[in-house]
Amino acid sequence: MSNTAAAPLTRAQRFRWLGLIFISMGISLVIIDGTIVNTIFPKVIEALKLDSTQVLWVQESYVLVFTSLLLVWGSVADRFGRKMLLIVGIVIFTAASMWAGLSTDFSSMVLARVIQGIGGSMVLPTTLSLVNANFQGKERGIAFAIWGSTIGGMVALGPVLGGWLATDFGTDGWRLAFNINLPIGAIIIVGLLLFVAESKVASALKGTDFVGALLSVVMFLTLVFGLIQGRTYGWWLVNVDHPFSIFGFNWSKDGLSVIPISLAIALVSGFIFVQWERARAKTGKQVLLDLNLFKIASFRNGSIAALIISLGEFGILFALPLWFQNVEHLSAIESGLVLLWLAGGAFLASGAGGAMSGKVAPARAVQLGVMLELAGVIGTAIAVGADAGWGWVAPCLLLYGLGIGFATAQLTGVIMVDVPIELSGQGSGSQSTVRQIGSALGVAVLGTVLFSATQLSLDSRLDDLHISGAAKTQIVNSVVDTSGGAIPGIPDILKANGLNPADGQAAITAADDAFSEGARWAALAAAIFLAAGLASTFNLGSRKHGEDADA
Repeated sequence: MSNTAAAPLTRAQRFRWLGLIFISMGISLVIIDGTIVNTIFPKVIEALKLDSTQVLWVQESYVLVFTSLLLVWGSVADRFGRKMLLIVGIVIFTAASMWAGLSTDFSSMVLARVIQGIGGSMVLPTTLSLVNANFQGKERGIAFAIWGSTIGGMVALGPVLGGWLATDFGTDGWRLAFNINLPIGAIIIVGLLLFVAESKVASALKGTDFVGALLSVVMFLTLVFGLIQGRTYGWWLVNVDHPFSIFGFNWSKDGLSVIPISLAIALVSGFIFVQWERARAKTGKQVLLDLNLFKIASFRNGSIAALIISLGEFGILFALPLWFQNVEHLSAIESGLVLLWLAGGAFLASGAGGAMSGKVAPARAVQLGVMLELAGVIGTAIAVGADAGWGWVAPCLLLYGLGIGFATAQLTGVIMVDVPIELSGQGSGSQSTVRQIGSALGVAVLGTVLFSATQLSLDSRLDDLHISGAAKTQIVNSVVDTSGGAIPGIPDILKANGLNPADGQAAITAADDAFSEGARWAALAAAIFLAAGLASTFNLGSRKHGEDADA
């Protein structure tokens, strides 16, 4: 009988589940802020007097920086400390939030959003790698379920909070939406310091991969920019209505668009990045991304599935709030309350996912989740209609949320299960980047489907009403360019073009029906992506843990 006593548990180990709450709060801070901003944006535009080009940059500067740095910070966290980098990220994020809340012009807001993106990109991969490092076995599956369902729930909770702030706190409510991050961030930092163990791995490899980091940033920055802004600036030729410009630089108003140039830079820098990483690894030097991770079947196959699923998973949430507010005429807070059905589903799945951990193979749970998402999206496509009302959509969102709760967390577990602890930051950053790219591509594709279908449908419906010429062109363009926001002003367009404003109600109905049809096609496109993602999940499983047989 051994006399060796087990080492006493540290406070962080004893209270690791309490620590998980603060880790989840960290990711919640970033996710909620992103969705709040979408809700309060009309107030921001009004206060700062932004033009259409400036609106695009305030919206997308955060996303571009956030996505391009995920891989960099995941690798840095492995070497210098995951908890330390998470705390630094929250400090930067909350400070930049305060800056954004105090902004009085376009330049200060964009700079604040860029710095927010830097801080946010530190938070996402480090929260995941801390979960991976601090929980083992069955506990890890439960912890992943909580972490993943938190993301799904916060995506839906953000619009409610944003709508409340924008509705009930006057013209400066949008500033409070940014400033509220300061006390929340302070609480999270105290909790992390008290209840979360530090996690890092000292590397014997030489040097720091600065070139790899630079190539990574260029690759993801140009790729995500191209995917998000293709519809705006023109996928191949310049969109003369929206020429590319930033801080006084103006792209040519005819000829080749900036988008194919951006995507070509992404392709070339991606190729150089892979070759650079391989060359450094062969000489025993530190790399930004250990490409051997992709030799791990669970990591490789899970990442492919995550990319495909992400195309359809959150893209539909781009279309639905627009439909709620511009066709169903719900307020910002009412729209957010409908989306709470999704959050409810995600939180219910969190509890069920934890109970299933160790009893059901993670790959099976992913498949169940994607099936539920697919059913929810198809149900949404059927329910969406100008006369249907949101009541038919809400149960579909509950089903969709259940699917997200099962699929997101369990897929994360599948991807990370065989990743060595010393590479968990790299693995976390890689899988987070894959999902962000999938989401960006999904929003780009579903946005194109939404507006293209709306345009074609409205064009045809106005013909049926015998509205043609300049009036028809102006109505179609205004409805599409404002994402449906211009629908109530259609009678004024008719009057300005010498037509009878009394025909305006029929034209409004036509626009409502056309936008509903666009939203329906966007939901069906999301369903196609999710069906492809479901097919890809049948190649999931961990050989290391003997799950292939089960999956």
